Amino acid sequence: MKNQVRELRTEHGWSQVQLAETLGVSRQTVNALEKGRYDPSLPLAFRISAVFGLPLERIFFPSENDAPPSGGKR
Repeated sequence: MKNQVRELRTEHGWSQVQLAETLGVSRQTVNALEKGRYDPSLPLAFRISAVFGLPLERIFFPSENDAPPSGGKR
């Protein structure tokens, strides 16, 4: 999954530490999110959405490697 966390954070003038404190996570978690090494839990994704005042789909979107939804069929 790709995201706009780094871009949004820098637009707001926040450090990784400031965003981490606001979200209640570690700076390492913010760093991993920004580098695409970590996909947030749904509750964390909603907190990120609330902090930036944007819908989830404006922050997170699938990458080329993400499998398409199967619709519950195999």
